[in-house]
Amino acid sequence: MTTPTPPGAEPPRWLDAEQQRHWRALAALLIRLPAALDTDLQEQAGISHFEYLVLSALSEAPERTLRMSTLAGYTSASLSRLSHVVRRLEQRDWVRRSPCPDDGRATNATLTDAGYAKVAATAPGHVRTVRELVIDALDPEQLRDLGTIAVRVLARVDGEPDPGGR
Repeated sequence: MTTPTPPGAEPPRWLDAEQQRHWRALAALLIRLPAALDTDLQEQAGISHFEYLVLSALSEAPERTLRMSTLAGYTSASLSRLSHVVRRLEQRDWVRRSPCPDDGRATNATLTDAGYAKVAATAPGHVRTVRELVIDALDPEQLRDLGTIAVRVLARVDGEPDPGGR
């Protein structure tokens, strides 16, 4: 594809055929893997992958409690999206919100006993799916490379310094 470059603008650095092939594979993965995880969790537990991430993060936190802003960071979500999901989880009695005792402007989310039971019951099936779709598809070196690649790309997406130092 060639398009005219405006005067003074740098011409695009088009992808070559190999780069295009790898990019398209990644783009397909970014769409299809989350859909597969969502479908699996909906079928086995009646929750979305995002809801599972929220419950799981809270289950691993001290006293099963996190500030909403911290939880948003763990789940890579906006506070607005997280707030809507936490409201749904509250309606199921899996999460409870309360003012943060250390900062009256902040809100904490706490996993209830019922929420802990839900995530504990869901985790074995979810990890089985994660293993089947991702972990067991790669040898140990490929898995390390995937982790390294993910960290580097996420740093760029988040506008952070390159963790690889390049």
